Amino acid sequence: MDNLKKIGLTALGTVLVASSAQAADITMSATSKITYMGADNGDDGNTWSMSDSISFSTTGEMDNGMTITHGIELDGPAIDANSIAIDTGDMGTLTFVGGGTTGVITQWDDLTPTANEEAHAAGPYNGTASSVHGGGGQTHNLFIYDYTITDGLALKASYAPSGTAYAEGSTEYGVKYTGVEGLTVYAAMGENNDAAAGIDNVNFAAIYASGAMTVGFQTNDVDHATANSDRDSTMMGISYAVSDDLSVSLNSSVVSHELSTKDDQDSLGVSFSYTSGGMTVSGSYGSMDNVGGTSTIDNKAYEINFGFAF
Repeated sequence: MDNLKKIGLTALGTVLVASSAQAADITMSATSKITYMGADNGDDGNTWSMSDSISFSTTGEMDNGMTITHGIELDGPAIDANSIAIDTGDMGTLTFVGGGTTGVITQWDDLTPTANEEAHAAGPYNGTASSVHGGGGQTHNLFIYDYTITDGLALKASYAPSGTAYAEGSTEYGVKYTGVEGLTVYAAMGENNDAAAGIDNVNFAAIYASGAMTVGFQTNDVDHATANSDRDSTMMGISYAVSDDLSVSLNSSVVSHELSTKDDQDSLGVSFSYTSGGMTVSGSYGSMDNVGGTSTIDNKAYEINFGFAF
């Protein structure tokens, strides 16, 4: 962690020295989406919703050779995400995230291929589902560092500092291997000190793509400081590109609980995605048995999205 802090301070200090105004490239993109989702059990009310975002990105090169990118995403009337990325070249890229993302563990929570959603996220299951990871909930004011170690091997690290709501900082590390054609392997470990009781996480995933088909397998281990709160998750997925416009997928996940009174939470989902021009129609249908580990709660959920990009 000390090395990550030193790299971050060095990059920030160098940027502060280069104070002259620089020319910058500005880009803008926008997306809008209408969503319908629901579940078989319970009254969900009006489940139609919409989301919209306009993203602005400004990129410029400093006199010292570093490239600075400032990104802002507006979601409705509010800022949903904002970040400053400092690309130092050979020393990697340090990004300070003001809001809108998480650390390595949560970013890599389920990397199995899907056309739309993971099996455990096909819609509102009308129950509190057990999470497949134990990553930190902090999504703002954190540092993320990306570094290419060698061809085919990359490092990603994150650090969420302590604060009034977080007694200790949380550090996470991950490596991504792409040295074999078609194969991508992820491994990550880290701590979540956001909660009163700390959590140690380990994620491992392997994804293989061949032609139109992609298959993936992932395991996550959540070691909770609270007694009888550990969880193990296993996810599998297979996706197939029927054409350049249409993709389909099948995904499953199992969450096993340390607490003996909880049963395994089993999820199975199918998804599709169809793109035509700037419009994408995507959807998922899934079933979850033993929601949250409770044997008396089984449910089915679904969602469909109409997205537009311009």
